[in-house]
Amino acid sequence: MSRRLELRQVSKRFGDIDVLAGITLHVEPGEFVSILGPSGAGKSTIFKLLTGGLEGYGGGVDFDGRPLADARRPFAFMPQHDALMPWRTVIDNTALGLEVQGMSRKAARDKVAPLFGEFGLAGFEQRYPAQLSGGMRQRAALLRTVVQDRAMLLLDEPFGALDALTRTGMQRWLAMMWDRHRWTVLLITHDVREAVFLSDRIYVLSSRPARVLREIAIPLPRPRTDLVSPEASAIEADILDTLLDPQPAQRT
Repeated sequence: MSRRLELRQVSKRFGDIDVLAGITLHVEPGEFVSILGPSGAGKSTIFKLLTGGLEGYGGGVDFDGRPLADARRPFAFMPQHDALMPWRTVIDNTALGLEVQGMSRKAARDKVAPLFGEFGLAGFEQRYPAQLSGGMRQRAALLRTVVQDRAMLLLDEPFGALDALTRTGMQRWLAMMWDRHRWTVLLITHDVREAVFLSDRIYVLSSRPARVLREIAIPLPRPRTDLVSPEASAIEADILDTLLDPQPAQRT
């Protein structure tokens, strides 16, 4: 079976600034993989490259064993902020991606409506984004993302703007939803605990120009319900050591 996504020695430069320096990583079908790294390391540049927002990079990118350029819109992207349109109702916001693809508004609403209960949004279909809590807005944004039925989800710090309590609840909810659906996910996050809790594997990046310092498999059993455990804390401490003192990792 081909890997769902594979980057091979991907490099990117903006003017005289090297941003990515030989990034190699992969994601298997049904796998949850996270990218961790310092601010400004180029994590979001990887997503821009994958979604067609950047050209002129070095190296290779394959999707399902073929060049990414041959794939037909394989990604559904969820940005850092929910990007809900304030003048559209919640159901029309969640159906927006389907409408952009050419589906009629009625057909899009019919497809997304049965999912509102599972996403904790039942009864809020005709509300507006300003009437939702932060966590509900993020669930609506994720529903808009997954209903597009793309082969892979790209999540760019989806909970970064939430308060700590809401963020913890959303992390647990996402872990439960992933266990149920087994989406293929690539997550960008600054939150080490979030990455350990959600991921099968983690790639730790250096500061700019970004290189992969380590690839870390997370052996914690699923389903996962506790963000804090002795095993998880040991992995977090190991990752933090790498991020705060990357030189030993670069030498190995």
